[in-house]
Amino acid sequence: MIIYSKITEIFCIVDEFCKEYSQLVENHMLGNPAKRPSVMSTSEVITITILFQLSGFRTFKHFYLFYVQKHMKDDFPDTVSYNRFTELMQQTLIPMTLFLKTCC
Repeated sequence: MIIYSKITEIFCIVDEFCKEYSQLVENHMLGNPAKRPSVMSTSEVITITILFQLSGFRTFKHFYLFYVQKHMKDDFPDTVSYNRFTELMQQTLIPMTLFLKTCC
């Protein structure tokens, strides 16, 4: 379905972008940072979202519940519930959009 080397390659590219993005945005953030960091990183969330587009699944919920959480445990060991993941997707919308516009 999805080639393992492609998953690693996509994650590495996304992770490099997220490191640069967080350095640039860190100084311009308003308010206090979160007290507890999320279990899943921004890079992981964006990578899973991109992999869904390459997967051929019809719905994201089935892809996440029946493929990512069951068959990709080695790649993403700290997966969160589907509801929490959708919340994380909302938080990563801007970095993902910038990544797709600049790198793809």
